[in-house]
Amino acid sequence: MDFFSAQDQARRNTGRLILLFTLAVVSLIVMANLLVLVVFGYLQSQAPVSASELQSLDWQVFVVVGCGVLVVIGLGSLYKIMALSGGGASIAEMMGGQLIVDGTGDSDRQKILNVVEEMAIASGSPVPPVYLLDEEGINAFAAGYAPGDAVIGVTRGAINKLSRDELQGVVAHEFSHILNGDMRLNIKLIGILHGILLLGLIGYHILRASAFSRSSGKGGGGALAFGLGLVGIGFAGTFFGNLIKAAVSRQREFLADASAVQFTRNPDGIGGALQRIGADSVGSVLENTASAEISHALFSQGFTSFFGGLFATHPPLAERIKKISPDWDGKFEIAKSSSRQRPAVAGQVREGGGQQQSAAMLAGMAAATGREAAFAHIGRPSEAHLGYARELIDELPGVLRRAVREPFVARAVIYCLVLDDDEYMCRRQLDHLAKVADTGVYDETNRLMSMVRGLKTEFRLPLVDMALPALRQLSKSQYALFKENLKVLIEADGKLGLFEWTLQKIVNHHLDEAFGVKSRTARKSTTLQRSRQACSVLLSLLIYANRHEGLTEQEVFGGAGQELGGLEVQLLDRGMLSFSRLDKAIDELAGLKPLAKSKLVKACAACVMADKKITPVEAELLRTIADTLECPMPPLVVG
Repeated sequence: MDFFSAQDQARRNTGRLILLFTLAVVSLIVMANLLVLVVFGYLQSQAPVSASELQSLDWQVFVVVGCGVLVVIGLGSLYKIMALSGGGASIAEMMGGQLIVDGTGDSDRQKILNVVEEMAIASGSPVPPVYLLDEEGINAFAAGYAPGDAVIGVTRGAINKLSRDELQGVVAHEFSHILNGDMRLNIKLIGILHGILLLGLIGYHILRASAFSRSSGKGGGGALAFGLGLVGIGFAGTFFGNLIKAAVSRQREFLADASAVQFTRNPDGIGGALQRIGADSVGSVLENTASAEISHALFSQGFTSFFGGLFATHPPLAERIKKISPDWDGKFEIAKSSSRQRPAVAGQVREGGGQQQSAAMLAGMAAATGREAAFAHIGRPSEAHLGYARELIDELPGVLRRAVREPFVARAVIYCLVLDDDEYMCRRQLDHLAKVADTGVYDETNRLMSMVRGLKTEFRLPLVDMALPALRQLSKSQYALFKENLKVLIEADGKLGLFEWTLQKIVNHHLDEAFGVKSRTARKSTTLQRSRQACSVLLSLLIYANRHEGLTEQEVFGGAGQELGGLEVQLLDRGMLSFSRLDKAIDELAGLKPLAKSKLVKACAACVMADKKITPVEAELLRTIADTLECPMPPLVVG
């Protein structure tokens, strides 16, 4: 299953979730009406309700009770969805997670940060913030509405007890959930099912109040019976909710396991992690009471249940291990912690070894592999991408690696990336920062300027991705100032270059939603047919922005148009194009369904790679467009 098919299946699972939820709600409405009929019919007649009375149902009462149940469930779900509007960070905080800002001085924290950064750059997605859960159980989760909103949560037990390869397998599993669109479904599950559970909570409070009334000699027998009935309905709601979670999530876990093996090419990594869970005295069970609520989003079963496998949101450990390692003997034995030697893409690179090796790595860029191979790896990175990401991070100066993890200094790194090569213009930009930037940011920009300017092109976007978690920790006012300063620096020379546009687009796309500048629900659903003009704008600008040796612009456009399945698009005149128009076109096209996006991304790749050559600048442009369409494209390397 490719990335776009997985995304489409996730959308269908949402429809399946709605259907199951509707059936559960209808069942609860029927049960609530029976409760009202039995309790209040008994109170009025002081005799058991007969079968004939059950049959003579007052439909007006049925509608009123049904509306009441719907209101309670709806308000409960709405409340929870609003509480989780912060996305992945809300889930992490609900679980008591502590944000890992910098791992300096702590080898375990440094290990998990390095693994997550490597996975993100290898998959072409923004680096997610990492939260540490103070739990002994071996577990992890990915949460968020979209890749730019995602967070990774990892327990202390997982970091301490797993080898680097095993931890890498767990993180690769969680990245599969990010790339396949499972996270959005998981959050919807939490929000929707909370409403079902609310009926039971109301019954519990009625039960307590009626018990107090009876102890005070004030009667309350009817309320007591009604409260007991609601508690029973609430238990039924819990039963339905857990069944829905189990039905939706189990097959996704097998897919995520398989994707982790494909990503790392190391079945012993995730397989070893699952075996350690089976052998560990604590296993994957978490103490936090919220773990049951997000159980379907965890790496492994996070709570124990009286009903055992019926409510299990994950397949049995043995079944998961067998699918990964068919020769497994069935024994949960803890092997000695070890990690494979890091695979090299173009030769080993040591800390501070410079950027000579990266030129050799990039010599194998996907110009040679063709656009079909590049397309096939969208959402499906390979070990070659992981090796490339690891070496790229190793080559970055340690000063910059530390800088992008600190919110204060990360802003200076981004500013440095857009400083003009012309010294006079650069001085004007710096003068602006000296006047308006937050205290100390100007000094950090001056300190890092020469180092950032010396970076090769292929290091620029990964550096931006690595800075995003730190930038998400700014206050709203700090982000507003940072965004305005970035805009002023970019526009200082009166021109907007391709890299400046790509950097600004990535920063705005991933941070505007995090800071409430742009709503997630603002995106409108569309089709290729309805968005023909937007397709024309995007493809035309891509063609004019790239060189195509031996091909005319019209020939390249014709090849791109074929990927759209005969959609009538036209090559627009240069004078009709602008970056602002491109922004609007991409924002509109982001509303396409997954299978339509696959055609569009293929058409974009056809524009950029028509001559079977691609420069780092062209790769940046293609990757940025794919990223804003939420189609994470790995680095264009052979593998």
